[in-house]
Amino acid sequence: MSFAIGIVGLPNVGKSTLFKALTKKQILIANYPFATIDPNVGVVEVPDERLAPLAKMSRSGRIVPTVIEFVDIAGLVRGASEGEGLGNKFLAHIREVDAVVEVVRVFSDPNVIHVSGQVDAKADVEIINYELILADLETVERRADDLKKKLKGGSTKLLETQIQALDKIQAGLQKGWLARSVQLTDDEKPFVSELKLLTAKPFLYALNVDEEMLKQASWQGELPAEYSPQIAMNAKIEAELADLLPEEAAEYCRELGITASGLEQLIQASYKALGLITFITTGEMETRAWTIPRGTKAPQAAGVIHSDFEKAFIRAEIVNWKELLDAGSETAAREKGLIRTEGKDYIMQDGDVVNFRVGV
Repeated sequence: MSFAIGIVGLPNVGKSTLFKALTKKQILIANYPFATIDPNVGVVEVPDERLAPLAKMSRSGRIVPTVIEFVDIAGLVRGASEGEGLGNKFLAHIREVDAVVEVVRVFSDPNVIHVSGQVDAKADVEIINYELILADLETVERRADDLKKKLKGGSTKLLETQIQALDKIQAGLQKGWLARSVQLTDDEKPFVSELKLLTAKPFLYALNVDEEMLKQASWQGELPAEYSPQIAMNAKIEAELADLLPEEAAEYCRELGITASGLEQLIQASYKALGLITFITTGEMETRAWTIPRGTKAPQAAGVIHSDFEKAFIRAEIVNWKELLDAGSETAAREKGLIRTEGKDYIMQDGDVVNFRVGV
């Protein structure tokens, strides 16, 4: 199961430097047959401190983390919604991702020209959002026209619900709101989801800050809190960290006074913004992390491992990862009664270590 995050930003904000740092962390594509081999796509690991100790306990031959795709989306300039620059290509690409990271310039450098003539994080975000809102308005208005033509042939409850949803979205967009800020009923949400509106996606904000701002955490307040989550980083430092061994990178982070690199924070924040959780399988062959949306039931989780497993699901044997480690082995965990048997209605939890029992 693959999830994609689009990286957007105005010219000269450090987006390309950040994406290059991400691609240096790219995993071996061969392990993930769903992944797209594309120079504009970086497939990176989601950091997970649970995997190594579980692999050690199980004496696993390998560790396979879960991954997330980052897509470098070029072409965002003022007027992109009307096809300026690479506007049409930009809109097509951003429509296909699951969430959006807006890279925003906060650093000062007289040698790097700002597209607007001055550094203003809030203004940059507003330019990006304005272009996305205009594109969404065009989508909504076009669909509304189609529905109103259908209405001439007779009204139905479904048609009325769809038109009502479009009216709400259109009114919100015209006020400058993102589509995800508009309150919809449970009946309206599925229809709006089908429209793949750009501003209905989760948004994250990567602030490219000066090194001193990073050390002193003085970047806070550069962008209003309404734009969240915010992850501060220095794109050049991230590129340097990506070249280091894990131990060296950790030491560099300590020198900067940060607990994790900006990229690690961005990856984890993206995972959270998409409402994803991880379950784990562990054994002698491998310890592997699997990605599922929060709220997924056990049979559907089994289907992520193999499509046949969902229909053939019998039960799931589950233990919390920490309880398993504390027990020291699967055998010890079973003796202590820590391993539970769950049925088809069980809702998976983050950190569940699972052994699915399936029929032939």
